[in-house]
Amino acid sequence: MPTVLRHNQTDASSHKTRQVRVNVVVTSEPPWYVAKCLENSVASQGNSVEKALTNLKEALELYYEDDEVEAGILEPPQTFLTTLEVALP
Repeated sequence: MPTVLRHNQTDASSHKTRQVRVNVVVTSEPPWYVAKCLENSVASQGNSVEKALTNLKEALELYYEDDEVEAGILEPPQTFLTTLEVALP
């Protein structure tokens, strides 16, 4: 399920919170957990999954700070995640 980023800025005319919903992958790269947004490749890390996600949310808020996102929720494109096995010579 995509992560919802509650954007701190509001639309001056309607005072609605702008939100961006993004797909996030978290990987373990000891001693860190790395959280990466699939829509824009913004990434962050933390010493726990929760901390990595918190740090990524902060990074995404900065990334989208000046974006022209309308009030409401911006939905990400449909994303498929699978595992692929490749034979090596």
